[in-house]
Amino acid sequence: MTAKTQLQVEAIRNGTVIDHIPAGQALKILKLFHFLDTHQAITVGFNLPSKAFGHKDLIKIENASLTEDQANQLAIFAPDATVNIIQEFKVVEKRKLCLPERIKHIFSCPNSNCITHADATAESNFQVLNQNGRIRLKCRYCEKVFDKAIVASYK
Repeated sequence: MTAKTQLQVEAIRNGTVIDHIPAGQALKILKLFHFLDTHQAITVGFNLPSKAFGHKDLIKIENASLTEDQANQLAIFAPDATVNIIQEFKVVEKRKLCLPERIKHIFSCPNSNCITHADATAESNFQVLNQNGRIRLKCRYCEKVFDKAIVASYK
């Protein structure tokens, strides 16, 4: 008897694959990082089996390539994720993520008194703090510190 191997998610010719996303985080990442605005084909896998984590999510974005800075910003929500750059169906680069020192232009400051709400030229800019494994974000302008979940849920 021969074992059959079947891909659960179709391969892409060129683009980016974000793998090993914690289960349940893919939708949040798609929205927060505006991947849906790319107008490229996107394949998302939810709760896929993972030997390392039990279950994982996966995002494949065709014809798009993330910079190293963009990839590292994902580490806030998916610290063990890998970003694979695909060319002609082959992985040509595999990036492990590391927490960035700063994250810009992704989140809005939850502090309604922050200058970023009154001054259109003051774009969001947070220092990333790792306090005993708990990720917190400190606004550059108002200097308030917020849990990543609060910043991510603020519109």
